[in-house]
Amino acid sequence: MSDDLMRLQRFLARAGVASRRHAEKLIEAGRVSVNGQVVTQLGTKVAPSQDSVALDGKPCTLPDDPVFLMLNKPAGVLTTMYDPQRRPCVAALVPTKTYPGLFPVGRLDKDTTGLLLFSTDGNIANDLLHPSRHMSKTYLVQVQGPLASAELDPLRAGIRLEDGMCAPARCQLLDKKTVRITIHEGRKRQVKRMFLAIGHPVVRLHREKFGPFTLGDLPEGQWRLLDSSEIEALSTHLSTHTKLGISK
Repeated sequence: MSDDLMRLQRFLARAGVASRRHAEKLIEAGRVSVNGQVVTQLGTKVAPSQDSVALDGKPCTLPDDPVFLMLNKPAGVLTTMYDPQRRPCVAALVPTKTYPGLFPVGRLDKDTTGLLLFSTDGNIANDLLHPSRHMSKTYLVQVQGPLASAELDPLRAGIRLEDGMCAPARCQLLDKKTVRITIHEGRKRQVKRMFLAIGHPVVRLHREKFGPFTLGDLPEGQWRLLDSSEIEALSTHLSTHTKLGISK
């Protein structure tokens, strides 16, 4: 386990104790201790491999091995592990009791469907999302049409949005209203804004691929652990020589 310091509420979330937001309330209530001392400051940081953390006197530990799984996210579900308004969240669709500390790697909008990765390892998750990793994301996009291939040229060349230039995207027109697009960035609502900029608002958005991972025949609303070949692909993509392993 990494010796990097992490915020106490993040540690509790990864240990499967509670969501980060609920963990903050537990800390403020004086129910959490570090090395035998009650801690109430939210800025407190711990070293997972060195510090002993307990909730109401019961030890809290992180999983020994990182867990990676993918979910075929349905529409109408928020990419969050907790929502104060009690709206449907992805947390209800993944095995949080079996694998405490799971959280989504990145996000998909509420109405966007498709591949969403989860992990119990925050460092690797952050690496996957970092722009320097150039993780590709492939979407099937249904738009208000009809759409001609030439209209996609601004996206292929790199279109300017309100927050700056987008990198060139790979675009394939499948029919007059459907496009397969691959991007390497992760700006908020980026694909929707790109198509809006060329006058074709998105009607439906589905992510079918993220980096080396594809949904395959995974049914909507279902999850599965990454297999050994996918873990190896992940390790290769991150250019690390550390064997990640799979928790079963």
